[in-house]
Amino acid sequence: MKLEIIGFNIESCIAAQKAGADRIELCDGPGEGGTTPSYGFIKAARKVLNIDLYVMIRPRGGDFLYTNEEFEIMKADVAICKELGCEGIVFGILTKDGKVDKKRCKEIIDLAYPLEATFHRAFDRVADPFEALEEIVELGFERILTSGLKPKADEGIQTIFELIFKANDRIIIMPGSGITSENIVSIAENTGAKELHSSASILEESKTGYKNTAMNESLTHVTVNNEEVSKMRKLLNEYEASLKTEI
Repeated sequence: MKLEIIGFNIESCIAAQKAGADRIELCDGPGEGGTTPSYGFIKAARKVLNIDLYVMIRPRGGDFLYTNEEFEIMKADVAICKELGCEGIVFGILTKDGKVDKKRCKEIIDLAYPLEATFHRAFDRVADPFEALEEIVELGFERILTSGLKPKADEGIQTIFELIFKANDRIIIMPGSGITSENIVSIAENTGAKELHSSASILEESKTGYKNTAMNESLTHVTVNNEEVSKMRKLLNEYEASLKTEI
């Protein structure tokens, strides 16, 4: 069973890999749900990681309806990911009526080849998830990251289960959002998911010695809790071993 962890900074990437993550989803902008990281960040992550590196292709926060200019930025960022030797990209583009933008997604998929692609949680904003599933399979995506059209994956378990059943091994359905060591095994058990996604995040306090109190700010930043990643890895390993024992 695979565990994907979000890397919002280089320290998170290093910590997650050491703690047993199988793949990093590289992002900037944690407050916006993840945006495209910089060239320098991608390059540094590729240098320190020997596990798979998938890069978020999202030019801004907000919705998933993009202008022509934003779409050109996305294509340029895909080219950078290919140049730097990443294994995959993570993106999703929708139309105004909540459908998958098949034309633009196909263009990105073709441009990214041979990189794999994950359709991210834009999926949780579609009007019909089962219609979207078929279109995403047809487009050639490797997986869908979803919380079952709910804010958190443990709230969307039934829909995730149904998506995995409908997918029938044609595409990976990977639950994400709010997954922790407290619920990761339960979500795997109740959905049948073989890959799971977590930020395992904590707020890191500033190590700055001097602070201007007049600014009234904490200067914390999001990073990975390596102990939480280790715990999730251990729990998934134990759960997988129990399944093999039952067989």
